[in-house]
Amino acid sequence: MHELMNTAREALHLLISLDPALWEIIGVSFRVSLTAILVALPPALLIALLLARVAFPGRWFAISLVNTFMAVPTVVVGLVLFMLLSRSGPLGELRLLFTQRAMIIGQILLAMPVLTAMLHSTLQSIDQRAWETARQLGAGWWQSLWVLIREARFGVIAAVLAAFGRIIAEVGSAVMIGGNIEHFTRTITTAIALETLKGEFAQGLALGLVLLLLALVLNVLLGVMRGRGHQTVSV
Repeated sequence: MHELMNTAREALHLLISLDPALWEIIGVSFRVSLTAILVALPPALLIALLLARVAFPGRWFAISLVNTFMAVPTVVVGLVLFMLLSRSGPLGELRLLFTQRAMIIGQILLAMPVLTAMLHSTLQSIDQRAWETARQLGAGWWQSLWVLIREARFGVIAAVLAAFGRIIAEVGSAVMIGGNIEHFTRTITTAIALETLKGEFAQGLALGLVLLLLALVLNVLLGVMRGRGHQTVSV
């Protein structure tokens, strides 16, 4: 118990003193995950709109496929990308393995199903007349899409927050295609795993506290967004 309290004090000291090594790891994690979300959001939104508003053969299968991809383990995504990006793989010449760009690609693949599924549910719940009215008033396709996004803004924000929480806390893909390289591809989760194996629990605990705080903030924001979304629907 005494050792645990000392470790907790050291962890808090690392956070409060703005330890450069600790905050560098946090910075890499947020930079990679935010970039992945920004890249994944537009195509996910278009796919979700297609699934929600366009009737085509096999749509039910496409929706089931999206939902299935949500459950794919992160380590499987990492394995597939590792085989593709390794020197002997078909994309080896790009030399992306063990880079932040490879990690971003992995997180995009993890975020896309979450974003698409949640956005599909949100867009499907919007009154069809919003789209039809915009089109009848002479709005173009993109303008009509913007009308739907505004109507579904709370659901869109909730989807982004949920996807961000999913990818920033993943470890399987990050360690396989990022390599956990110090000052370059070391993220919060990969650093926690490494420091625990080394017996250096203070930094691992400090990074764990960051993830716990992030989870709390995201869940509070998700609750607020859902509440506002329900209020908008009731009005």
